[in-house]
Amino acid sequence: MNSRKFLALTLVATGLSAITLPALPPQDRFTLKAPNGVAFAEFRGYETWQDVAVSDTEGSVKAILGNPAMMKAYRAGIPANGKSFPEGAAIVKIEWAKKKSPVSPYFVEVPETLKSVSFIEKDSKRFPDTSGWGYAQFLYDAKAGTFKPFGTDASFNKNVCYSCHTKVKDKDYIFTEYLPR
Repeated sequence: MNSRKFLALTLVATGLSAITLPALPPQDRFTLKAPNGVAFAEFRGYETWQDVAVSDTEGSVKAILGNPAMMKAYRAGIPANGKSFPEGAAIVKIEWAKKKSPVSPYFVEVPETLKSVSFIEKDSKRFPDTSGWGYAQFLYDAKAGTFKPFGTDASFNKNVCYSCHTKVKDKDYIFTEYLPR
């Protein structure tokens, strides 16, 4: 190869390696929908909802938050008073992997990596086959910084989520209690 061709190829290769592709825009999670139609967008602002409770599992910690309709119902005594949650009541469960706090002087586990965000909403017209409740879970990929719906088809709502929640039918299908503060 002559020196002129070699120089030209070197310049082209060097120039190409200096080109940086623009970063992909962050995912707009509010465009996502679960297979049963429950959309992430229906829960816009969930990050500011009031806490109902927290839960702790072997590998994760969860914050359970309620929208204003859910919180009003809880404060009115629902479901302990035998009444059902109203249409429009919604709850979100934010789940993180947990770790031992590296700064606390005593043992305490704290959230580490986001794992999933799960939604439950009361809409009897949309979800008559599941006693009026629609369920959705969105798994979070921390490396990619993206969410994806969990479940492959609309039957997931009934066969997985609802079938588990039937254990608390007498509490209008909601596991989480609102305890005194």
